[in-house]
Amino acid sequence: MVLDRINFLKDEINKHNYLYYVEDNPVIDDYTFDNLFAELKKLEEEHPEYKTPDSPTQRVGSVSEKFLPYTHKHRLYSLDNTYNYEDLEIWYKKIMEEYGNDVELVCELKIDGLAISLTYENGLFTTGVTRGDGVTGENITQNLKTIRSIPLRLFEDVDVEVRGEVYMPKTSFEKLNEENLEKGEKLFANPRNAAAGSIRQLDSTITAKRDLSIWVYTSIFENLPNPPQTHYESLMYLKKLGFKVNPNIRLCKDVYEAIEYCKEWENKRFELDYATDGVVIKVNSFAIQNDMGFTARAPKWATAFKFPPEEAVTTLEDIELGVGKTGAVTPVAKLKPVLLAGSTVSRASLHNFDEIRRLDVRKGDMVLIKKAAEIIPKVIKVVDTEERKSKRPYRIPKKCPGCLAPLEMREGEVNLYCSNPDCPAIMKAKLEFWASKDAMDIDFVGPSIIQQMYDKQLVLTPVDFYRLTMDDLMKLDLVKEKSASNIFNAIQASKNRSLKRFLTALTIKNVGKETSDILANEYGTLENLMKASIEDLSAINGIGSKMGNDIYEFFHDEKNIKMLDELKSLGVEPPPVELPKSELFKGKTIVITGTLKDMTRDEANELIKKHGGKAASAVSKNTSFVVAGLNPGSKFDKAQRLGVIILTEEEFLEMIKSEEKG
Repeated sequence: MVLDRINFLKDEINKHNYLYYVEDNPVIDDYTFDNLFAELKKLEEEHPEYKTPDSPTQRVGSVSEKFLPYTHKHRLYSLDNTYNYEDLEIWYKKIMEEYGNDVELVCELKIDGLAISLTYENGLFTTGVTRGDGVTGENITQNLKTIRSIPLRLFEDVDVEVRGEVYMPKTSFEKLNEENLEKGEKLFANPRNAAAGSIRQLDSTITAKRDLSIWVYTSIFENLPNPPQTHYESLMYLKKLGFKVNPNIRLCKDVYEAIEYCKEWENKRFELDYATDGVVIKVNSFAIQNDMGFTARAPKWATAFKFPPEEAVTTLEDIELGVGKTGAVTPVAKLKPVLLAGSTVSRASLHNFDEIRRLDVRKGDMVLIKKAAEIIPKVIKVVDTEERKSKRPYRIPKKCPGCLAPLEMREGEVNLYCSNPDCPAIMKAKLEFWASKDAMDIDFVGPSIIQQMYDKQLVLTPVDFYRLTMDDLMKLDLVKEKSASNIFNAIQASKNRSLKRFLTALTIKNVGKETSDILANEYGTLENLMKASIEDLSAINGIGSKMGNDIYEFFHDEKNIKMLDELKSLGVEPPPVELPKSELFKGKTIVITGTLKDMTRDEANELIKKHGGKAASAVSKNTSFVVAGLNPGSKFDKAQRLGVIILTEEEFLEMIKSEEKG
């Protein structure tokens, strides 16, 4: 009976993992899933003889001394590539001369990730290996097990080797770099480097914390009675087995349709949440593939069209220094405006002073800039000219640009920090963050207003926002009665922001939006969180001992306790976290697009969660509804193409109103 229950739980959890991480279509809530997982874990602890490698509980981290070399059973080849369509036509013409005019092609987006090979025996994941040199890679099985979109057991008991690209979503890459910047740790240049750095951690518990995923793109089956006869069929079969296959694959009747696909995605790719650098084009028929064979380094039946690099050359006019809310001083390149990837760029990241040393960048240099992962402009190279020899090398500052206090290094970090905790620049950065959209979301209170408030000694700490009177606000330059009223009302409206936003606004060391959300859901109220012990905090999934200690220290610091008491006395008190009001959207994934009239997008997403649904940022065939406001963009178009139900804002609110009326 126990074994039957364990097998049932494993199958159920594997199924729901697939629906959540591969299909993006969960059908049960997190609470139900967690209960299933907890029951399985308890039964396996009580009956260790029934614990198997394919159990969902085995997605755990461990520490290795090193990765062992592994010889691939089937060699991994490179791809020939081109940057022009004429080469594609020449390549296809040679194929037609040999095999006729109706050779189908399959187009796939070329994912900018880390190539890996996965081996399954009788449906069980046994080995995961990096590409390496194509002949020998590194065995990173334990790390790959932590990626939830990689199935530990397939839906059929087959023997197969699968190749894919492990990648980090762009949004996760930005979040990781933001967190690392706040901690003074190394910044990754792009999502590919972040994915590669994460997957090759000797401590796989670190890999498990990074948001990694995979797209699989080819397979080699062993002893399959009726194997697929074409590449496209094999991809569909991989999806049936439980693998994550990119939804943007297209079967093309000839090279001209393939070229249209390339043209379509050259700009459309910027809408995706993963980095791409081209299109892989393959002959669909396995019979033709086998006949064409390989060169010494690449298959003759496949090629890659590479998108032109999004780079531009411009003049670095100055290096400006910014002081963040943590006191970190970061250099930013002020550029002569230049068009790059569809937008005008006048500033670019230099990350930190180590990067300035590496680039040897100087004021007045001609520099090459690009959008890292098509998102963040960054300086990647200095153009070597005769003139730059006469320019003075950049001197690393020794004093804070905000208060002239000495800058200091912190152990294990690469940033320079202001040594003055009362630095005006730090205080203003904290005030700006408090009022920002991610935190207390105070309308009409931007950097210029905060600068005035600070200079006039009206607001020196977040508490002071809530002491402001209309008379105080009328003292601000260019602020008349109407504007003062708007600011005053916006400040009052922020008093009861959610606990998640309030915790984010406090700028607790190492605690960002995601961690604030975890803490809010774990403790429900600020009072409960303030009573938590270090042990309790450290035991929370996603927190750990270092962050747990930082959180505990913040809430036991006399200065912070006084600030929280003052905020409470002024009416600033986040309400308790609400449990879902209903199951109206249970099992539903909903995407918001366009400008809403009666609420912000964040408020709409909160409504979705309160009624048991999942708020998503991207449209897929598994999206239940798209709520369209004014001027909807590409998400609306994609929803129409996929046949997803589209609701107006009014229809969405009416559904909720009807549910609440009961």
